[in-house]
Amino acid sequence: MRLVWEGKVRQRFVVRTVLTLMPDLAYTTIMTTLNRLAEKGILRVSPVAGQRAHVYQAAMDPAGFLVWASRRDADHMIERYGDLALAAFADRIDQLSPIQRERLRKLIDS
Repeated sequence: MRLVWEGKVRQRFVVRTVLTLMPDLAYTTIMTTLNRLAEKGILRVSPVAGQRAHVYQAAMDPAGFLVWASRRDADHMIERYGDLALAAFADRIDQLSPIQRERLRKLIDS
């Protein structure tokens, strides 16, 4: 994803595009990785008409990814630890400075 977000891979790319930048990896390794990123919603994938190939593009920018990953991780913690995780999050919020709380409020609202 770093290559995509840094513009080293143009938007709407195919597996071979990434392969040229990472020649030490197998085609199937890159294809599997891209498909897994698409399954998670980090990439968008669409078939190329009349071919077996697929075209990929970023579904989110780095900031969007951080939001997505943070929420996913928080959800995992709550699923795994339930009220204990919520209590730990609440305790952390209580320890924030007023400036940090305001920044957090703005992040939640955006």
